Amino acid sequence: MDTIRNWLNRYLGDPQVVGMLLVLIALTLIIIVLGRQLAPAFAALIIAYLLSGLVRRLQLIGLPHLAAVIIVFLVFMTALVLTMFWLIPLFFRQLAQLVQQMPAILSDAQALLLRLPEQFPGVIMEQQVTQLVSSIGTEIMSSGQRVLAYSVSSVFVAITVIVYLILVPLMVFFMIRDQDRILAWLAGFLPRDRQLTDTVLAEINDQIGNYVRGKVWEILIVGSVTYATFTFLGVQYTLLLAVATGLSVLIPFVGVAVVTLPVAAVAYFQFGISAEFYYVLIAYGVIQLLDGNLLSPLLFSEVVNLHPIAIVVAILVFGGLWGFWGVFFAIPLATVVNAILRAWPRPEVFANAAGGDGGNRRREHG
Repeated sequence: MDTIRNWLNRYLGDPQVVGMLLVLIALTLIIIVLGRQLAPAFAALIIAYLLSGLVRRLQLIGLPHLAAVIIVFLVFMTALVLTMFWLIPLFFRQLAQLVQQMPAILSDAQALLLRLPEQFPGVIMEQQVTQLVSSIGTEIMSSGQRVLAYSVSSVFVAITVIVYLILVPLMVFFMIRDQDRILAWLAGFLPRDRQLTDTVLAEINDQIGNYVRGKVWEILIVGSVTYATFTFLGVQYTLLLAVATGLSVLIPFVGVAVVTLPVAAVAYFQFGISAEFYYVLIAYGVIQLLDGNLLSPLLFSEVVNLHPIAIVVAILVFGGLWGFWGVFFAIPLATVVNAILRAWPRPEVFANAAGGDGGNRRREHG
């Protein structure tokens, strides 16, 4: 018991540490317990977080705060209208076309796979290939039909979309207009002696801000370049592939490999083994190469570098907790943990012991 008591006194004896822990625990509980109910507020918070940077830039060139807020909000609403009435309908049209053409695609895939038993006799049996193609086709068809039915005819989804379209823009406007007042109101609930908490929250704000803004720009740039490139090459389902390629940057190392399969499959079933097929693969590879070696380093130069193992573990942990948003925020959340660990006060006894040992060694050498 004395060991536990000494450990608690050593690491939790500072009131600022206790205050920081309480703030972090409160934020975590709010996200876990009320995450589903407050989803529109969280969505508005993320969007306002992105737009506030544009508001500050406009203010730096001399625009009043309210004028900058109105201009940025009108740009946001224009992008939202284009997304709702052009991109989303086009996305679902291409998805419906893909579901309708799935039987023909599966037939070609079966013909391709049935050649494997001839090339590897005794290793791959024709019956195994047939069963595999049949099970995959059934699963893909049922999944596609469920997605279409759920997204188009579900009353709950329609109501949710309407709520988001009304509440989120409204909250975004007031969040970017009254940002300072909201932050001052929230600060009133924090302890007065909170230098450590302010330090950690400031670093968290910088890390998450840099990451979210950079990641959104990366998704938009990679998706737009992919859409333009595949449209020029005449690839089918261009928007579907562009969206998949843009979202692939969310999961480092894994996303690129996973999206390569549908890109190669669509190119093969449209062009066969031809020059166009290789053009598509080369274009996709060049886009990913430029993203990994040029775009990503430019956008994330201020984000703390993490070891690949830390990134993978963060994706597994936070993705398991919060699904898509956990994956999206896995890297900044990992940097948050890193910031807390680095800001955590170290016991003076260790520093004194290290200093004493160093002094003893110096005296011995002297």
